[in-house]
Amino acid sequence: MAPKIYTKTGDDGRTALFGGGRVDKDDLRVSAYGDVDELNAVIGLARSAEMMPRIDEVLAPVQRDLFAIGALLATPHPEEHRKQLEKARISDKRIAQLEQAIDDGEGELEPLKAFIMPGGTHKASALHVARTVCRRAERAVVRLRKSEEVPPIVVIYLNRLSDLLFVLARVANHRAGAGEVTW
Repeated sequence: MAPKIYTKTGDDGRTALFGGGRVDKDDLRVSAYGDVDELNAVIGLARSAEMMPRIDEVLAPVQRDLFAIGALLATPHPEEHRKQLEKARISDKRIAQLEQAIDDGEGELEPLKAFIMPGGTHKASALHVARTVCRRAERAVVRLRKSEEVPPIVVIYLNRLSDLLFVLARVANHRAGAGEVTW
C-alpha cells in the first residue's frame, strides 16, 4: 500500500523543517521557501506554454536549482546536514550561466528604450508572472536573511533569475512576432 499524501501533522498550523523542528506555517522561513516553490510552479507553467526549445532548455535546470534553493531555505542548520544537502548546491558557475543566458537573449533584441507592459503571447505573459513571483521570493528571502542565516548566493541567484525571466519574456514575444507595448 502506497503512503498517503496527507499526514495530518500540519493540521495545527505548524510544519516540519528539514533536519527537524517544527515552526508555524507563516514563519519567515516557510514563507521564503513557499514563494520559491510557487516560482518553480509558475516556471513549469511557462515552460508548458508555446514550447520554445532554447527558452525551455534554459528554464529546465532553473527548476532544479529552485528545488535546491528550497532545500537550503528549509534547513535552519545546514552545517549539521551537509551530506543531505549535497544535491542542494548553487555555484558561481550557475550565476555565470544565468548571466550568459541573459546576454544571449539580449543579443536577439532591440535595446530597451522604455518600460514595457507585461503581456504579449501566452508564453511571454507566463514568464512575466514568473518574474514577479521571483521578485516576491527574493523579498521574502531578504526578509528572512535579517533574522536567519541564508547563503548569500540565494539572493544573488534570485536577483539574476528575475532579470533572466524578463529577458526571456521579451525573447518569447520577439520570436512570436508579438512586439512589445511600451509605457
